[in-house]
Amino acid sequence: MSRHGRVLVAMSGGVDSSVCAALLREEGYEIVGITMKTWDYATTGGAAEAKKRTKEVGCCTLESMNDARSVAVRMDFPHFVVDIRQEFGDWVVDRFTTDYLAGRTPNPCVLCNTHIKWAALLQRADALGCEHIATGHYARVRTDLQSGRHVVSRGRDRNKDQSYALWGIEQEHLARSIFPLGEYTKPAIRSMATEFGLEHVADKPDSYEICFIPDNDYRGFLKRRVDGLEEKVEGGAFVMEATRKIVGRHQGYPFYTIGQRRGLDLAFGEPVYVTRIDAMTNTVYVGAKEELDGQTLVARQLNFGKVAGLKYETLAFGQIRYKDPGASCLVRQRGKDELEVVFEEPRSAITPGQSLVLYDGDDVLAGGWIASTDKSAPAESEDFIALPTL
Repeated sequence: MSRHGRVLVAMSGGVDSSVCAALLREEGYEIVGITMKTWDYATTGGAAEAKKRTKEVGCCTLESMNDARSVAVRMDFPHFVVDIRQEFGDWVVDRFTTDYLAGRTPNPCVLCNTHIKWAALLQRADALGCEHIATGHYARVRTDLQSGRHVVSRGRDRNKDQSYALWGIEQEHLARSIFPLGEYTKPAIRSMATEFGLEHVADKPDSYEICFIPDNDYRGFLKRRVDGLEEKVEGGAFVMEATRKIVGRHQGYPFYTIGQRRGLDLAFGEPVYVTRIDAMTNTVYVGAKEELDGQTLVARQLNFGKVAGLKYETLAFGQIRYKDPGASCLVRQRGKDELEVVFEEPRSAITPGQSLVLYDGDDVLAGGWIASTDKSAPAESEDFIALPTL
């Protein structure tokens, strides 16, 4: 009988999840390992090209699964592989495609954490008699004794902090979640891997590409996934933001993101950036770097963390993308599922489709999907699902 109970550990075959399992085992938990097969690279294309660049192309490769299993064998705990490709495709890949077709820039990792990983993990945890689930995220979770709410906080290693990607996890799911790496730095975790006898994963590189696009070519992925996409969207207008004049023709609005500078093939003698995308007219607006600046956004599909809601205007610290350093902002809740956020200073390239995460100190206050900005038209669909007509 273990001292702390039975925990299901999500194992990708990388160093973080491997050390996660080792730390919990050392603390006295009974460990069960699980690797989730989320995607079949043979159905997407791109994997062969990615293989030329790096030995490791994602968390669903046979190599990764074997690495996870070898850790389980080394540390003597059971390990299972589960197939969740259907759920992953329905929730994450379809939404990824839909967002780009609506002129937004999606964040599939947040969708996966919110709707797939935690739901799938808890379902399997119940089936395997596990009280807890654990992952190798660099974040912390605690229960606030005064409010009773479960609060996600930044990890100690600010360079690796992943709290931004966890804002969507529901309270009942957080109640059973453990993040053992939250108190450590990445170098410390690699050193621990060696100490635990896990040398084969200690120096594995981190994966930064989207897991189901191993060659990092999202444009190619969209072309393969949507029949005739190029023919339907090519030839739209590049329009100068300041003058509203047409300055060129583009390859199709889904193939551009706000803030993009490279690959525009526009010659002005000075850099220009994508400032806005209008999917309904197939128009890509461009302008000078300062024209990316905005101060106001509206976020929807909210999930509250440290608090259950905002009764009054609140000062917070807002982050608009994963590597964004963040900035102070004033937040007002408009209805049950909408926040208006005004930053103290202009922020560059606030992008519909990305996540807004609000912090109170290190604690996640709330999060939501950026629906519109002061530089964009309001989102047509509150649930972000409807496909535009191409």
